[in-house]
Amino acid sequence: MRVLLVEDDPDMAENVRASLTADGHVVDLAGDGELGQSIALEGGYDVIVLDRMLPKKHGVSVVKDLREQGVSTPVLILSALHDEDHRVEGLNAGANDYLGKPFSTRELLARVRALWHGRDRAVQTKLSVGDLEMDLLARTVKRSGKKLDLQPREFRLLEYLMRNAGHTVTRKMLLENVWDYHFDPQTNVIDVHISRLRSKIDREFGQSLLHTVRGSGYRLEA
Repeated sequence: MRVLLVEDDPDMAENVRASLTADGHVVDLAGDGELGQSIALEGGYDVIVLDRMLPKKHGVSVVKDLREQGVSTPVLILSALHDEDHRVEGLNAGANDYLGKPFSTRELLARVRALWHGRDRAVQTKLSVGDLEMDLLARTVKRSGKKLDLQPREFRLLEYLMRNAGHTVTRKMLLENVWDYHFDPQTNVIDVHISRLRSKIDREFGQSLLHTVRGSGYRLEA
């Protein structure tokens, strides 16, 4: 699943991000409430993990505003303030779950999975861009009905591109979200995988879906 993590503490953010990534999820980070809300409004996330005490805008205010603007993405609030009154306040604002700090990694992952399983998965388990289709449960990709054979890293790369279809994704975004690397401008790992992926999803078909945005990155769109 794709998770938005809104956490201002760098160590906490990296620990939670690493745990979610190791569990097979794609994680985007935001360091304050205003940025987190702005990114959440763009959509495309399966779960939002939201710290309560954030700079610029507190987590409870963020989730309340998201609900008022029609965002139904499940939200898990993390907070050191976890007595009954604080939990009730967060849940009444629109959060789906509330986890007190400190917490165990196992419990965090279990709660995130529970939120994901509680959604209407019929919509969330299939992605499509034009005639390109991805089934996240069956782990299959088809274009014009023809099954494509992708390696695991190619599948993950394509999933990220499809979840961001119509938007330019930078090399930095790909390295951090698909390879979990910090940005290295010298690596050619992206170029190699993009070339292989393009040969599989575009070469035999009349219309190219995977485009290079010179000087910026790549964009998948019909």
